[in-house]
Amino acid sequence: MDQHLPSFSAIIRGRLNDSPDLVIKTYTVQDQIEVTCMYLNTITDQKQIDKLVISGILTPYFPLMVDQDPFHWLLAAFKQADIKEVSGADTCVKELLKGQCIVALPGGQAVSISVCKQEIRSITEPETESVVRGPREGFVEDCWRNVSLIRKRLKSDKLVIEEMLIGTETNTTICFLYMSGIADPALIEEFRRRLMAIRTDSILESSYVEEFIQDKTLTPFPQFMSSERPDAIVARLLEGQAAIITDGTPNVLAGPITFFQSFSTSEDYYQRADIATLLRWLRMLAFVISVFTPALFISLASYHQEMLPSSMLANLSSQREGVPFPGVVEAFGMMVIFEVLREAGLRMPRISGQAISIVGALVLGQAAVEAGIVSAAMVIVVSLTAIANFVAPNYGFGIAQRLIQFVFMFLAGILGFFGIMCGVFVLLIHLVSLRSMDVPYFSPVAPLKLSNWKDTFIRINRPLMKRHRSKGNG
Repeated sequence: MDQHLPSFSAIIRGRLNDSPDLVIKTYTVQDQIEVTCMYLNTITDQKQIDKLVISGILTPYFPLMVDQDPFHWLLAAFKQADIKEVSGADTCVKELLKGQCIVALPGGQAVSISVCKQEIRSITEPETESVVRGPREGFVEDCWRNVSLIRKRLKSDKLVIEEMLIGTETNTTICFLYMSGIADPALIEEFRRRLMAIRTDSILESSYVEEFIQDKTLTPFPQFMSSERPDAIVARLLEGQAAIITDGTPNVLAGPITFFQSFSTSEDYYQRADIATLLRWLRMLAFVISVFTPALFISLASYHQEMLPSSMLANLSSQREGVPFPGVVEAFGMMVIFEVLREAGLRMPRISGQAISIVGALVLGQAAVEAGIVSAAMVIVVSLTAIANFVAPNYGFGIAQRLIQFVFMFLAGILGFFGIMCGVFVLLIHLVSLRSMDVPYFSPVAPLKLSNWKDTFIRINRPLMKRHRSKGNG
């Protein structure tokens, strides 16, 4: 049996390419049997190894008898630790890569002991979803810590958590959550089918999972909600939706969602109903301003000057007298420059990013007007559009707004109002045909379901509001 032990250790060492952080130690227990201990010291806790593993090997709970099965002794030696039986080099390598310690006997029998090093970022307020009133805890990059944040708020035995490993190389842990008895069983089965059908070598962020399970790829609109707020995910679970937690990212997916749910936030339910309704209308108005304002300005300035009052037309004409570019080129140039400034502000360090925003918005814009490259009215339109873009509560939905506004600007530059109307019809057709996990994206408007309008365009008082489910949303 002593001949098998070196070969087993050599297989493990070879599978891990003789990694320098692989530690293999051999101990002789009571001068009778050799025990091999293997772990990766970069992802394991050395204190736990000394306390649970080494002490268990060197100080067994009872002596090893001559006629006793060594494996039974091995299980008894580590009964205070979190252990499980493993066999085969493939399984042992997977356990090592998870941060476990493998203790093996010469015959190949082994146990895996949990000694993973826990390096977790502290729980802080999400920077992308700030609130005035509401919880300020945000998800972190550890999957099971995020599950604990959900259980903290959802103390119900109906919460179901299913663990999956996706990615042949990364073996990323995915937690699939839903409320039994609340979520539609057909929806849960569809979620499970799509998750199990994922075939890829790596899952590094929740967006990887989103791209694999979404209904349609050729659309700018997000088909799942991504949130760093535990209270927002718990609210979605209670509405009958499902959530997907991906290890290594604080962004948790929830779905299915609809177009109108992109205008609501968790803070709406922490405010009075009338205030929440007003804020929701403001977000919808900001969406209309963001998408249509540049296109309407191009149409009026280029094709439909007769629709402007004579005083406004004269003022606009005097501003554009020295501008060398047509309205559509001027608008595209200004919007592209602003998008470049926005991206630079996001990628630069925080202090430098603020300086770039100030220089770009004030100095560059004022200099462009004084140089006669753009008109003052165009600067106002671009600024109003940019401010309206920031009102979108969901970052992915905000990106969709920015993409759509360029399409409408192009249509307005070619066909004027007629192009805008054609774009509106195409956009409505696209939204009506789009689905999120087989749920109509434009519900409860299409298909029409008036009972769900009480939490779509308005939020009625909580005593009068009956929580609706995803199935009920169409």
